[in-house]
Amino acid sequence: MALQAPAIVDVRTVDAIETSRMLKWLRGIGVRQVRLACGLVMFSYIFSHFFNHALGNISYDTMEAWLRFHVWWWRIPIVNFALYSAATIHFSLGLWALYQRRHFRYTVIEITQLVFGLSIPLLIASHFGIVRLGGLLFGRDPPIYAPPLLAYWVARPYMVGVQFLLLTVAWTHACIGLYFWLRLKPFFKWAAPFLLATAVLLPPSAMTGTNRGAHEVTERALQPQWRAEHIKTVPAPQRSVIDKVTLFYFPIFYGLAIAFVFAARGARAFLEERRDSITVSYPNRRVRVPRGLSILETSLRFNVPHASVCGGRARCSTCRVRVVSYRGALPRPSGREAFVLARVGASANPSIRLACQLRPQSDIAVIPVLPANVDADFVRNRHRVNIGEERYVVSMFIDMRGSTKLAEARLPFDIVFLINRFLEAASQAVVDAGGQPNQFVGDGLLALFGLDVDPATACRQAMRAAAMVASNIEYMNHEFASELQEPIQFGIGIHGGEVIIGDIGFRDHMVFTALGDAVNVAARLQDMTKTLNCIVVVSEDVCNNAGVAPGRLTRTDVSIRGRDQPMTVCTAADATLLAGLLDEQAAPVENEPRPMSAHDPV
Repeated sequence: MALQAPAIVDVRTVDAIETSRMLKWLRGIGVRQVRLACGLVMFSYIFSHFFNHALGNISYDTMEAWLRFHVWWWRIPIVNFALYSAATIHFSLGLWALYQRRHFRYTVIEITQLVFGLSIPLLIASHFGIVRLGGLLFGRDPPIYAPPLLAYWVARPYMVGVQFLLLTVAWTHACIGLYFWLRLKPFFKWAAPFLLATAVLLPPSAMTGTNRGAHEVTERALQPQWRAEHIKTVPAPQRSVIDKVTLFYFPIFYGLAIAFVFAARGARAFLEERRDSITVSYPNRRVRVPRGLSILETSLRFNVPHASVCGGRARCSTCRVRVVSYRGALPRPSGREAFVLARVGASANPSIRLACQLRPQSDIAVIPVLPANVDADFVRNRHRVNIGEERYVVSMFIDMRGSTKLAEARLPFDIVFLINRFLEAASQAVVDAGGQPNQFVGDGLLALFGLDVDPATACRQAMRAAAMVASNIEYMNHEFASELQEPIQFGIGIHGGEVIIGDIGFRDHMVFTALGDAVNVAARLQDMTKTLNCIVVVSEDVCNNAGVAPGRLTRTDVSIRGRDQPMTVCTAADATLLAGLLDEQAAPVENEPRPMSAHDPV
């Protein structure tokens, strides 16, 4: 029974981890996430509804067959409650978002979504009245297409245009919202053509299907028996009540709600102007703004270039800034802000904040982390941005010898081809050993080891990579023996130490690299292969960390430019020997007692 305890502990540990993850996810849910979820519920309804319309291209009977399933599903009490709750919450949060927004610097697609979203309630009022309000008030709610189609195409033909306009507006508003959400997902690039085809084809299919179904209903309505079974005229008093609610009272109520939002915005702006303002300092300018604006809103108000792929919805994290002033008076990150920062690996640095969520109450100085011109591809392809981290990394410099001499008797194309083959052979060796090719400078390569492993493993990987580079270049020389007068030569320098790793560059030209003395020393060691008449120079520290036995390599003291004290290094004229030294270190020693196995006799 005692042997079962570790398994129980493991299960409890896993459960605790899963619970912690769930709590973090729940804390990351904000108002916009609730609004998005409600929008998805409504989108599923209109997709099913418009698909139902499109089936009219087959026949009216096909429309009716799907309608029975559509009505059954959406009239299930809990599903029906979810639909109307989602519509109410989505509409209310839309008004709240309109109130919260401090500027109207919308893009064309954003203004289209806003205008269409605000117009949907007015366009849908009459349709809701004839289809659902009559059933709610008077029990007249037959789940068939015939009555509304006949009413629109025969009794009130002008309503056909209104309904098609409603279909277009509602679908466009929903698709724009989905686009803003899905374009940040990794799968969007390959799924975009299929999503676009669906977005473009469904509305006209629904329109033509409805039109064909309406013409079938009109023809069938000429038969008295069919008309008596399927068409029931709405009494004038009931029609009057429905029209008053949908065409008079609701527009007034809706207009008052919109007016109240703008009145509240005006009152807030008036109060903010009377309050003290704060100074927001950017690298190249300072601005004064009312207290309460977010950093991103401040940037937009004063045309300060600032990245924001998601439009300030706390989804993409591209608007994040580094706070370089006193942080003690800043408000703590909200649950959503903390969730997004953790997702991109920036939560450990308290100076990194989301500009769309940070609303300072006192003077603040910030520096945007990302270039202002990043786009959705940047978010899809890179989940984490390296803003700077200190860690032990082994740097390896590999340099091709004699490329200038090769260029004297060859065409430019041939030289570029040979250098690319050399870099390919060296890079493949680095990757196979567990490292990462980092920078290419002319005919040279900087490779990094230890980005995701411990220092000892990184040192062994670097030394094994050097041996594999030698093997790959030897094969390359054999492959091009008939074209090269002399075999391609190279030099390798390896050194490890604490360095800063992060993204360095300007705008689109950002690269991940390592900075520090250890990188510079590795470059110096590679240069020394020429004077020491060897192929590879490895610092003694790397050899010791890799577990290479003392005395297996030639040791010597060298002077490094920029260092006061000499440095002990190990040299090898044949880099392939390094793999054998590592294998010796890994092999078990003969006659060494081995641990007792559970299968050994007692």
